[in-house]
Amino acid sequence: MSIRVRTDGTWRKSTRSAQGNCVECAANDTRVLVRDSKNPGGPALSFGHACWGAFLRFVAR
Repeated sequence: MSIRVRTDGTWRKSTRSAQGNCVECAANDTRVLVRDSKNPGGPALSFGHACWGAFLRFVAR
């Protein structure tokens, strides 16, 4: 199932990423979206803020 989720239009990626070989993230009031920087018009994964926060805490270990 696909849905459209609006963002504030600001996609961010790591300053350590190579030439487009990274993922980008954007957020709105309820969701965080993650997409492939090589395919900005393609699909994006959508996560709730609590889920995204748990993911970030896990990978920061």
